[in-house]
Amino acid sequence: MESGAVRVAFDSSLEAEYSAAGTTYSKLPSSRYRGVVPQPNGRWGAQIYKRQKRVWLGTFVDEAEAARAYDVAAQRFRGRDAVTNFVPLSAEDEEGALALAFLAKHSKAEIVDMLRKHTFLDELRHSKRASAGAFGVSRRRAQSYHETARVMLFEKAVTPSDVGKLNRLVIPKQHAETHFQFWSGTAEGSKGVLLNFEDAAGKVWRFRYSYWNSSQSYVLTKGWIRFVKEKNLKPGDVIRFWQSTGPEKQLYIERRDAESPVRLFGVNISEGQAGW
Repeated sequence: MESGAVRVAFDSSLEAEYSAAGTTYSKLPSSRYRGVVPQPNGRWGAQIYKRQKRVWLGTFVDEAEAARAYDVAAQRFRGRDAVTNFVPLSAEDEEGALALAFLAKHSKAEIVDMLRKHTFLDELRHSKRASAGAFGVSRRRAQSYHETARVMLFEKAVTPSDVGKLNRLVIPKQHAETHFQFWSGTAEGSKGVLLNFEDAAGKVWRFRYSYWNSSQSYVLTKGWIRFVKEKNLKPGDVIRFWQSTGPEKQLYIERRDAESPVRLFGVNISEGQAGW
């Protein structure tokens, strides 16, 4: 059991599936966490009620992850009156104060949107770095994060189809299997794996890294076209991929002539870890 163990373990929401014979029902087991409901596909949903109306917070692979999403929403919706699964955020410690300030700065709808898109933790990390000085954290430490030494992995000139309506960037196979080997196995699944990118302005982008059997290619998709439009990418523009030399093994992506790189964080290729 994790630190800050469950204080309230209940959720009576069960989903029943009527059998073909019409005589028996198969019920999914209830979650031990507040605000978490099992899904027929084996995943876990998170939800919260506002004025007797359900607000869906998203679907998660891990039951505890769904419980944490509920806790985030509960503290934004109900403040000090929130009853959470894990130890609630506290303004008495630095990390808690930063997180509470982040929640207060965003509307309920914005927090729900982040939870559904699985970008909440990424947005929170950026906010903490940006607010480091105001909470007494060393500005020097925050600056060093942005100045991390890095090495270039590979570069690619985008093609007309990369910046067209297909909404995908093809990653050359040799580079995908060399530099993205940890993620390549997951990418070959039916849905691929979602990766979070952050640009220099602090905006978080979420793309899906997948393997398309039809073209036998590795691609970044789901949201790529929005990135293309905002960055005004055109055929022939060169995209470079980088990796930090530090233990975090952060990934970066940037245009060769761009002033501001876009950083992909939370990915540890060498150790196969992801900090979502």
